[in-house]
Amino acid sequence: MPIVYTCFSTDVIHEGHLNIIREAQKYGDVYVGVLSDSATVKYNKFPTVSFEKRLELVRGIEGVKKVVIQNDVMYDRIVESLHPDYIIHGDNWAQGTLKALRDNAEKLLSAYGGKVIDVPYTYSEAVRRIDNKIKEKLSMPEYRRKRLRQLIGIRRIVKAMEVHSGLTGLIVEKTFVERQGELDQFDAMWLSSLCDSTAKGKPDIELVDMTSRFKTIDDIMDVTTKPIIFDGDTGGLTEHFVYMVHTLERMGVSAVIIEDKIGLKKNSLFGTEVQQTQDDKEHFCEKIRAGKSVQLTDDFMIIARIESLILEKGMDDALERAEAYVEAGADGIMIHSRKKDPGEVLEFCDTFHAAHADVPIVVVPSSYNTITEEELAEHGVSVVIYANQLTRSAFPAMENAAKSILIHHRSKEIESEMMPIKDIITLIDEL
Repeated sequence: MPIVYTCFSTDVIHEGHLNIIREAQKYGDVYVGVLSDSATVKYNKFPTVSFEKRLELVRGIEGVKKVVIQNDVMYDRIVESLHPDYIIHGDNWAQGTLKALRDNAEKLLSAYGGKVIDVPYTYSEAVRRIDNKIKEKLSMPEYRRKRLRQLIGIRRIVKAMEVHSGLTGLIVEKTFVERQGELDQFDAMWLSSLCDSTAKGKPDIELVDMTSRFKTIDDIMDVTTKPIIFDGDTGGLTEHFVYMVHTLERMGVSAVIIEDKIGLKKNSLFGTEVQQTQDDKEHFCEKIRAGKSVQLTDDFMIIARIESLILEKGMDDALERAEAYVEAGADGIMIHSRKKDPGEVLEFCDTFHAAHADVPIVVVPSSYNTITEEELAEHGVSVVIYANQLTRSAFPAMENAAKSILIHHRSKEIESEMMPIKDIITLIDEL
C-alpha cells in the first residue's frame, strides 16, 4: 500500500485532524508524525501537554497505521526515512509563512513522483472553541510561569524581545518568519523598565512605580501566552523586593532580573560617564536569598545581573560576584557590557559556563550587536534579550509621520509608510 504521511503538533485531536485522517485513508496506509517539543516551539504555540501524551493521543486515532516522531519542522528527514508517496495537510499551508513547509514537501516528493495533498482546512465553531481553550490554558499563570525554564531546556538559545504594551506583546506573540528553509519565532518577552518608562514619557530612574508596571504586565498577559522576563532594576530595598517576587510569581511572570547597583538608577549603557554605584556583594546576596525565601514554586527565576564590566571593575570581580550570587540562590546570571566588541562578554561566559554548565547565562547584545545567536550559544549563553528594539524602531517612524503631516498639511505623503489600520486590527483576537 502507498504511504500517506501527515504531521500533527496539536495538544487536542479535533474534527479537523480526523478529517485529514479520513482523507488520507483514501490513498493508502496512514503514517502520522508527532512534532517534537523542540520543533513545535519554533513556529507554533508552546505545548500544553507532554510529548508522550501527544504521542498517545495520535496512537489512539482509528485508522493510523504507524506513529513516528518528527524532530524537524521541515520534511527532509521524514522523506529520507519513510519515502512517503503522499504528504497530506490542511490547505492553510498553501499561503503565508507556512507555505515554506508545503514548498519543502513538494520539492522533496517531486524528486521521485510523490505528491502533496491539500485538504480544505476545517473551520467550525467547535474547532474555534478548542483553539481558544488552548490559548486560555497557555495564558494561565501556572502554565506561563514555568515556560521559561522549559524553553531553556528545549531551545539551544531562548530569544526574548522587548515589549511595553499589549500591542507590542501581540507583535512578539504572532511574528514568525521563514528563512533558508527554517521557521522561527521569539520565545519570550522582556518587559524593560526603560521602555515601560519611555512609553509613559517618564525618565528611566525607577520613577514609574511597581503598581503601574504591574498594570503593564497585566495588559500584556491578557492578550499573549509567551513567558515574561521582568526588568526589576535594582530590586529596591530588600524588604520591597520580597513583595515584588511574591507579586510577579503570583501573576505568572517567569523571571525577574535585578542588577547589583544601588542609589538612583542610571542606564547601564552610560557606564562610568555618570555616577553609578555597585552594590556590596554580600548585601546583594542577602537580597537574592530574601527573594528566594518567599517563592512558593520552583518555576519562578531570580536572575542576577552583574554590572562589573559596565563599571570597569574587571573580569575577576564579575566572576567572583557570579560565584557568590549563584551560591546565594540565583537561578541565572546576566552579564552586561557596553563595548561594541563582545570579547569580554564571551570571556566571562566561557569561564563561568565551564564551572556552572547548569546555570543559565543571559546576555543583552545591544552594543555588540554584530554577534549572532548561534555564536552566543557556542559560548554557553542560554537567553538573549533584544532589550529595546521595538521602542527604538517605533520612535523615528512616528516622528517621521508627525513631521510629514505638519509639512504637507495632510497625511497622503506618509500613507505608503504606514500599515493599514485593518492589518493592525487583525492582530487582535476576538473571543
